[in-house]
Amino acid sequence: MILAPLAQAETLSMPAPGNELIGEIRYVRAKYEDTLIDIARENSIGQDEMVMANPKVDRWLPGRDTLVLLPRQYILPAAPHSGIVVNIPEMRLYFYPNAGPNQPASEVVTYPISVGRMDWHTPLGTTKVVSKIKDPAWRPPKSIKAEHARDGEILPDVVPPGPNNPLGQYAMKLGVPGYLIHGVDVDKSYGIGMRVTHGCIRMYPEDVSKLFPEVSVGTPVHLVNQPVKVGWLNNELYMEVSQSLDEDAISYDTLYRTAMALIAQKTADRKVVLNMQVIQQALHKPSGIPVQISGNAANANAPALPPKLPTNQSPEVF
Repeated sequence: MILAPLAQAETLSMPAPGNELIGEIRYVRAKYEDTLIDIARENSIGQDEMVMANPKVDRWLPGRDTLVLLPRQYILPAAPHSGIVVNIPEMRLYFYPNAGPNQPASEVVTYPISVGRMDWHTPLGTTKVVSKIKDPAWRPPKSIKAEHARDGEILPDVVPPGPNNPLGQYAMKLGVPGYLIHGVDVDKSYGIGMRVTHGCIRMYPEDVSKLFPEVSVGTPVHLVNQPVKVGWLNNELYMEVSQSLDEDAISYDTLYRTAMALIAQKTADRKVVLNMQVIQQALHKPSGIPVQISGNAANANAPALPPKLPTNQSPEVF
């Protein structure tokens, strides 16, 4: 167990060839005045992923010296290791600095994000950063003005730069009209890591201030939907499961088939004994934490998972 000092998003080395996990699980002890949301922001973790990783810890009053798990280990999304990759159900952004067609990525930085609500979903596909704006003004579109008007709030035509601007201090426009990666105003600074936006990608103010100067106009942005990720670490196979998007309405059976198809792809050139109990457990109760699914024992992250589900299935070999 690693007891970690508080830390913001960090630059991580790309894994060695054949490996696909970055980072490590860490723990901190809560102070008397802490909430899980405070600890999440101090460690560049989203609100939902922090709560999901600590299901038995009270969100608002963890309690002095309570051990809080920091879910800071990730399987890299199955997407190009260049530019920006956004895995929407994971609500996490991956940035590969200095990577390009002739320059393999050597580092990756990952940040929690907020994405679009079910009725204002964030789009999928590949686009790019088309412009960057410091201290942007916000011009709410008619649809958002109408939504606020129904709640009795009349939005102005233009919200000038400042602490109450919903775009924060930094904004990067994407090639998809109307969509941006941006910061937040003072009232929403602790709401990162939830489905609360009108489709844009929000970041903590301190995170977007680090990302903004590193991203060039023209940087590719890959928007993917991968609630299940599978990857290798030191010849052991791991799986990471996030909550599926509500609008996808993915049943357990569909999620199971998706996971088994990904596992089959990863094990096409080598045999591995699968722990079906751990696989089923992770799919039934997503934790957002990579768990070892090969071999006969759950990995060291198992205490963060819910109790095992009963199963009569024996390990399968792929």
